[in-house]
Amino acid sequence: MTSNTDTVHPTLLLVDDDLTFCRVLGRALEKRGFETYIATDLHGALELAGDHNPEYAVIDLRLGNESGLEVVKQLKAMGSNVRMVILTGYASIATAVEAIKLGATHYLTKPASADEIICALGRDSGDTGVTPAENPLSIKRLEWEYLQKVLLENNGNISATARALGMHRRTLQRKLAKKPVRS
Repeated sequence: MTSNTDTVHPTLLLVDDDLTFCRVLGRALEKRGFETYIATDLHGALELAGDHNPEYAVIDLRLGNESGLEVVKQLKAMGSNVRMVILTGYASIATAVEAIKLGATHYLTKPASADEIICALGRDSGDTGVTPAENPLSIKRLEWEYLQKVLLENNGNISATARALGMHRRTLQRKLAKKPVRS
């Protein structure tokens, strides 16, 4: 999806395995002045990045069986100065930290508006005004965060993660398939 005007617009790579979501968000970003390119997997994202050298990227954390973190890593390895935001419905502390370490400039949870995404793409520094949570994380949320951390340490391999946790693979899959527990 690209815009067809004669003026030069900043280019944005949108990577999400939900094509409908991509089209809707892509249109919203185009209305705000971006020329968007859509990919639904790692291979497509890297191909489009090589062809168009985008200035910005919005990347979903989960791309089917692939990780959006790999897209971030590969874009940085290409020597690209692209400003990247990870967008996810499965936020965890471990993935947020890794996304920033790998080169993402921001990390947002879904649902996020096009304006919030554009704001995140433009931010150059952290926000000291963010207040710490009033209460500690619940036991269920701590468990979910720990599962995400161990999964990340095992490169997304469910079987290896289950072995590391001393847990049956299907039990782990069931726990991971759930949305994160609210803090």
